[in-house]
Amino acid sequence: MTEIRLEGVTKRFADFRAVDALDLTIPDGSFFVLLGPSGCGKTTTLRIIAGLEMPTEGRVFLDGEDVTRLRAGKRDIAFVFQLFALYRHLNVRRNIAYPLRSRGVPRAEVRRRVEEVARMLRIEHLLDSRIGRLSGGDRQRVALARAVVRRPRAFLMDEPLGTLDAEFRELMCEELRGLHDRIGATTVYVTHDQIEAMRMADLIVVMNLGRIEQLGSPQELYHRPASTFVARFIGSPAMNLFPCEILEEGHVPVARLAGLPLAGLAAPPEVAEAILGIRPEHVRIDDSSAMRGEVVAVEYLGARQVVTLAGPFGVLKLRAPNTLRLAFGDRLGVAFDPAAVVWFDAGGRRLEAARSRERAGG
Repeated sequence: MTEIRLEGVTKRFADFRAVDALDLTIPDGSFFVLLGPSGCGKTTTLRIIAGLEMPTEGRVFLDGEDVTRLRAGKRDIAFVFQLFALYRHLNVRRNIAYPLRSRGVPRAEVRRRVEEVARMLRIEHLLDSRIGRLSGGDRQRVALARAVVRRPRAFLMDEPLGTLDAEFRELMCEELRGLHDRIGATTVYVTHDQIEAMRMADLIVVMNLGRIEQLGSPQELYHRPASTFVARFIGSPAMNLFPCEILEEGHVPVARLAGLPLAGLAAPPEVAEAILGIRPEHVRIDDSSAMRGEVVAVEYLGARQVVTLAGPFGVLKLRAPNTLRLAFGDRLGVAFDPAAVVWFDAGGRRLEAARSRERAGG
């Protein structure tokens, strides 16, 4: 196991900043996910940790040792790519054994460790199979076995499930997390898929334009997003976001959405405008509410359904019981759970987080 720390890491490609002054600590033994859209800098960050890219500025530490200029082969880190990178002319056993044999590990030890990791990943029945005859899921297990058999200080994984179909991805999420828990090694995992991240991670860092939007547990990111970017990126469906006007009425701030006062909601003080965020599961149907919208879509999801409303407030999504019969064009009143509302400033930062940054001088 190992702690990974980045201090002021920047990576420029000509005039483009792929990573911008990144400070990040990845705790020893954690399953840590770098999450964000294409081009946000997550893969470049991973390659810098691996030693496959050199930072333009800043330093990289492994367990307190400065490895910034140490080449990849000297860092004792295993890298698992999206494409399997297996040797097609070798069978499964020899693919897994390759990193040990290249280091001169004795033959008996090689056999023992290969069989041990094959059992761990449930591919012992495939050891004598040719790579070309394996399914995508089995090939990814072989790639993982080849990484695990080395017993490296950390595992770095770059979208390793990206080429698999939905059923295999779900299964491999369970297997990867289970493998991590059995081995206990630090794992850094890159993905653009927030569902993968939420299923597996201890900690997630959401990146945007080469910088950190938020670092926290899956629960923190979901319930207390630090910005509207995180609110939109985490959750399926995403958090509803509505610009509101904040007015003082009897020395009490009151939020108005599309001209309607939001009774029962504690509006933020000392601002004239704010953005209200609410998750679909915290919106309820309330026929007595003055805030009404028209049903424009219903997505049936088995136990629940996602209903899309359009109204003066814009577009809103809510989760409803599957027993509720709704049709296109139905008009519904809605209300929000006050305890679940998150407020953002006009610039898109969560108001509590924004004030904390101001107090810290950020």
